[in-house]
Parts: sequence; C-alpha cells; structure tokens
Amino acid sequence: MHLDVQDLKGFYYRSALGRAAQRAVRGQVRALWPEAKGQTVLGFGFSVPLLRPYLDEARRVIALMPGPQGVMHWPAGLPNVSVLCEETLWPVDTGVVDKLVLMHGLETSTYPETLLDEAYRALGPGGRALFIVPNRAGLWSRSDATPFGFGRPYSLRQLEQQLRDHGFSIERHAAALFQPPSPRRFWLKTGAIWERAGHWLPMALAGGVLIVEASKQVPAPRRPGLGERVKQPLGVLEGLGLPEPSRKL
Repeated sequence: MHLDVQDLKGFYYRSALGRAAQRAVRGQVRALWPEAKGQTVLGFGFSVPLLRPYLDEARRVIALMPGPQGVMHWPAGLPNVSVLCEETLWPVDTGVVDKLVLMHGLETSTYPETLLDEAYRALGPGGRALFIVPNRAGLWSRSDATPFGFGRPYSLRQLEQQLRDHGFSIERHAAALFQPPSPRRFWLKTGAIWERAGHWLPMALAGGVLIVEASKQVPAPRRPGLGERVKQPLGVLEGLGLPEPSRKL
C-alpha cells in the first residue's frame, strides 16, 4: 500500500526529521552517482528528494509517481517533470533510461515482481538502478513516524536475491540513516556525526535504509542447437559412395 503524496511531501519538505533524512540518503546517492551528464534519469515512487542534483546536468529527468500514491508538481518553481502512472506500466520506451532511482516504490508496491520487470524493461543495456528500501534490522523500519516504517522491509540478502531473480546484476551496496528516527533536537543536531560514524558499523545492524546498485545485463542471443551444428559440420558429399576407378573394356 502506497503512502499518500501529501504525507510524503510533508515529511521530506516540512519536517526537520524529513529534511535530515533527505540529506543523508541523497548524500549516499551522490557518492554512488556523482554525475549524470547527458543521461536520462528516471525516478519511481517518491524519489524526487534525490533527483534534484541531476536537473542541471542530465539530458532528461523524469519523476514517475504511482497512481495509488498520487502526484505533485515537481520541481517547485521550474517546469514540471513529474508524471502520474500505473505502477507496473510506465510511460517510457523500452531501454531508454540510463539511471533509475526507486524510493518508496518497491516496498509498498502491490505487485513488486511486475514492478521489477517494468524497471528492467525501461533500463537500457548496461543501465544502472538504485533500489532504496527500509532495512529490516534498522530502527527506521520499526517506527511509523516516518515513511520507512510502512511496507515490507528488506534484509540485504532478500533484496539482492529478488533483483537477481529479475535479471539484474548486483554492483555494490550502501546504507544510510544511522541516526535514530527521532525529531528531538539532540539527534537532529548530531545527525551528520551519526552518518559518518555509521559507515564503520555493520550495515545490516545500523543503517535505517539499504541502497543496492544493480545493472541491466542483456545476455547475447543464442540460437538453439547452433553449437552442435558447428561442432559437427555436414560435408558436401556426405552420404555418397566413394568413387571407383573406371574399368577398361
């Protein structure tokens, strides 16, 4: 079940805890993808807090928001690039996306298997995707005061296996939101310290969200039986008898 877009907007843009979460997750995304010059960047779910750094350099930025969630105008003060869509039927051509970001999309999806198939379809060969989901072992998935407390939390192994099952190749992973999900001033003021220190801790225990980077690898086409035919080529005269010397009369 998707959260309402107004609730997500209120958390990330109007609450101190949401702005802190936005900075922490976006910092990890920028560390993994420092640039997207001339590329097509697509976001799904509520990924707009992470897409803004690419607006000036990417060839195109599109923010898809699923129907059950709702849509909002984004970015503020600029021409709108957000689109309301079916969560398993995206209005983009096959293989046109260079970079894909999913946040608040997979764990709340009613049809996660079909959603991953659609993500695979939209990516171009060698394209990269970031899947950002609540960490099952983290504190943020246990608190319904944030959007990460809704939907199905994942362990790293569960997420990576699900992505492999849908044709993705796992490249690397990271984590974010090491500070407690509390709006208290002390935790907010020390949030940056928690994020720096958290990268020295076991990710499965400390990080509030998991970030997995995966790529689309398209297998080379194979024709059934071609290898055997090449290994055993047919001779031009196969099946004909050997020539015999002519008899003199």
